[in-house]
Amino acid sequence: MSKSPLKDTLVFEPIQVGDVTLSNRIVYCPTTRFRAAKSPNEIGAHLPSDLMLEYYSQRAQYPGTLLVTEATFVSRGAGGYDGIPAIATEEETKAWKKIVDAVHAKKSFISLQAWFLGRVADARILKKEGQKYVAPSVIYPDGRTKHLSEKAGLPLTELSIPEIHDLIHKDYAIAAKNAMSAGFDFFEIHFAHGYLPDSFLHESSNQRTDKYGGTIENRARFGLELIDHLSTIIPPSKLAIRLSPWAEIQGIYEETSPIPQFSYFLDQLQKRANNGQELGYVSVVEPRVQGVVTADLEDMKGSNQFVEEVWKGITLRAGNYTYDAPEFKQIKEDVSNGRTLVGFSRYFISNPDLVSKLKNDPSSLVKYNRELFYQPYNWGYNTYDGKDYDEDTEKKRVAKPIQRSEVNL
Repeated sequence: MSKSPLKDTLVFEPIQVGDVTLSNRIVYCPTTRFRAAKSPNEIGAHLPSDLMLEYYSQRAQYPGTLLVTEATFVSRGAGGYDGIPAIATEEETKAWKKIVDAVHAKKSFISLQAWFLGRVADARILKKEGQKYVAPSVIYPDGRTKHLSEKAGLPLTELSIPEIHDLIHKDYAIAAKNAMSAGFDFFEIHFAHGYLPDSFLHESSNQRTDKYGGTIENRARFGLELIDHLSTIIPPSKLAIRLSPWAEIQGIYEETSPIPQFSYFLDQLQKRANNGQELGYVSVVEPRVQGVVTADLEDMKGSNQFVEEVWKGITLRAGNYTYDAPEFKQIKEDVSNGRTLVGFSRYFISNPDLVSKLKNDPSSLVKYNRELFYQPYNWGYNTYDGKDYDEDTEKKRVAKPIQRSEVNL
């Protein structure tokens, strides 16, 4: 067994995050996998499944580890993909509670990532489920989504101010209450990758002329109002948010630097923290991760250094922390400030015991196989071992694999 350079570092020192104490600073970040089940009471597959129960329980095996769930719809209107779990009903909440209880039984912790697709949703699924297709502005992210919208006869519509208020006071509020009922340790708002909340922040997706658009302050208003309202429902220490300042995917692009917009947003969160309303953590996607593409280091467009210069609370940084293995210089550098967590996704898929391996023997890591991530059978999920997989045989046994133009990594 080769000695890990991480074993005797801050990575494996306890850290206080919100109201809980983690035993280490390695976090399982979301990996959407399309494994939710159908409910006899609902259209579509949005019920947390027994496959998911086993999956999260396996990855909670190192006591004191924080897991962040796959992105989960806060309401039916937030949807637009099938096979995605939700937390909008009593049935879904009870199913999630079984998963949360299993993670807690391993003495680990779990955060619910709250999702609202918005303009990147599949309009055909929204139409089937009787929902509207909404965004801050009527700007389709690409030709494919526009084509699907036209095919479904469900045009993209701009959210009215009353509808925005309903998203905050109903959709997200109900989901946050349900998450606390299920026992989640944190409620993380997915504010990244071009989904509805993130699309408020960018000029490329938000061309409103009312109080929710036009200026840096106005584009941040939706997110800040959402945080403020949820802070009256659950403790701010149980709230978290995920941001992707540099991600140019799903129709999001920047004519200028994103730093002014995101610095303002983070500064407003810090001001709330200074007044006793500090979030549990802020999660940021590293600029080298562009959706399902990992950019070369020399091609990165910017740096997240500004985040920790503005936000003084706990930061979770996620994105390709294995590029310099086995030395892991980047991990050691990032955690050195004493308030940074480091997130893994892909290697957590192929290594349920990732934390133990990083601590004791990184050379034993099983390489992931991206081709298995979204197959509609169990290979690449609970049965993953990186081998014993015959692609031709599996293709004959199952229907056409699920296809998605973008996935939540």
